[in-house]
Amino acid sequence: MKSMFRSFTTFNYRIWFLGALVSNIGGWMQATAQDWVVLTELTDNNAAAMGVTMALQFGPPLVLVSLTGWVADRFDRRRILFVTQSALLLLATGAGVLLLTGVMTLPIMFGFAAAFGVANAFDAPARQAFVSDVVSREHASNAIALNSASFNLARLIGPAVGGLLIVAVGTGWVFVINAVTFLAMILALSAMHSRELVPRVRQTGRARLSEGFRYVWGRPDLRVAFIMVFLLGAFGMNFPIFASTMALEFGQEADGYGLLSSILAIGSFAGALLAARRDRARVRVMVLAAGGFGVASLVSAVMPTYGLYALALVFVGFSTVTMLTTANGYVQTTTDPALRGRVLALYMAVIMGSTPIGAPITGWVASTFGPRVAITVGGIAVLGAFAIGAVWMLSSGRVRRHEEKRFRLTIDETRPVSVVDAVPEDFSEEVATTSPITLPELPERRVPHTAS
Repeated sequence: MKSMFRSFTTFNYRIWFLGALVSNIGGWMQATAQDWVVLTELTDNNAAAMGVTMALQFGPPLVLVSLTGWVADRFDRRRILFVTQSALLLLATGAGVLLLTGVMTLPIMFGFAAAFGVANAFDAPARQAFVSDVVSREHASNAIALNSASFNLARLIGPAVGGLLIVAVGTGWVFVINAVTFLAMILALSAMHSRELVPRVRQTGRARLSEGFRYVWGRPDLRVAFIMVFLLGAFGMNFPIFASTMALEFGQEADGYGLLSSILAIGSFAGALLAARRDRARVRVMVLAAGGFGVASLVSAVMPTYGLYALALVFVGFSTVTMLTTANGYVQTTTDPALRGRVLALYMAVIMGSTPIGAPITGWVASTFGPRVAITVGGIAVLGAFAIGAVWMLSSGRVRRHEEKRFRLTIDETRPVSVVDAVPEDFSEEVATTSPITLPELPERRVPHTAS
C-alpha cells in the first residue's frame, strides 16, 4: 500500500493532487451539464449535435499541436498552467451566465466548446509534462498513475453530483460552480515550493515539432502506442454519446445519465489504482487492456436493462483507464526529457484530436442506427487496436517460448527499442545528474597525408 502512494512523500505533489482532484470534479460536473444541455435543451435529443460539440472541443489540440508542444517545452509550465486555468475559469463563468439568463443557443455553445478546446490544447501537454517536474524520475510512473486515479475519482463523483445539480438548480449553475473549482488548482500552483521542483531541460532556441515527429517515428513501440490510442480515442471513448443515448433508451433523465458516468468511473478508478502499484508502464498491459475494452464494449451493447448495462460499464472503465494510464506512463517515462513536451503534445493531439474524427461518426451512427450499434462499432475498432499491438509484440521478438516449459509463452519487456537521440541546447550540471544524455558517435576523421 505504501508503494502505491509513494509520490505523496513529495509536498508539491500532495498539493498538486488535491488541487487537481477538486478541479477535475468540477470539470466532470460541467461536462455532464454541457452534454445534457446540448442533447435535451438546445436540440431535440440530437446525438449528432453532441458529436459536433465534442469535435469542436477536442479539435484544437490536433490543429494547434505544433504550437502547444513548443510552448510546453519552451516556457515555464507552472506559469502556463496559471494562464490556462484562469482562462478556463472565465469561460465557464461566461457560459454559466448565458445559460442562467436564457441567452445560450446551439451556435454559441459551439463557440464555447471551441474556446474550451483551445484553452485545453495548451493546458493538457503542460499539465502532463509538469508531473515530471513535480516528482523525481523514479516516482514519475507512480505519479502519472495517481494523476489518473485523481482524474477518475473525480469522474466517479463529478457526473453523479452534476446530474443531481442539473435536476435541482439547472445547468447554468453547474457551469458557475465549476468556475469556482478552478481556484483550487490556481491556489495549489501558488502554494508549491519552487525550489523543490525537479530541474528540467529547456529549449532556448526554436523547438521544432518535426523533432518530436522524428523521435516518435524512429521508435516502433511509440508508433504502435499512438495508433492504439488513436483508435480508442476516435471510436471507443465517446462515452458521453454512448451513455446519454443509452440512458434515454432506458427511460432515464439527467440524474440517470450522471449515474452511468459515475459507475463507469468505478472501474476507471480501480484501474488507475492498480496502475499505481506497478513499478513501471509495460506495453503488454496496454495491449491486453485494449482487448479487454473491446470485449467489455461488445457485452455492454447487448445488455437488456439499465442495471446490467451499468454493470458492464465498470469493466469498460477499468480497461479504458488501464490502457490509457499505461500508454501515458510509457510515453512519459521512456521519452527524452528534451523532447517530452513536444512528444506529449503529439500524444494529447492523438488522443484528443481523434475525437473530432470519431465523435461525429459515432453520433451519426447512434442517431441513425441506435446507440447499441455505435457501441459495437467502437468495440470492434479497439479490438483492431489490440490486434495491432499483439502483432507488433510477436513480430518484435518480445513473445517467445519459456526456457523450461515448452508450451508456455513469456513476454520480454526489457528488449531494447530503437531510440532517436536528441541533444538539448541547454546543459547544466543539475540536469546532467538527473537526465543522462547519450551523444551519437562521430565517424572517425581521416587526416590527409602531407609530404614533409
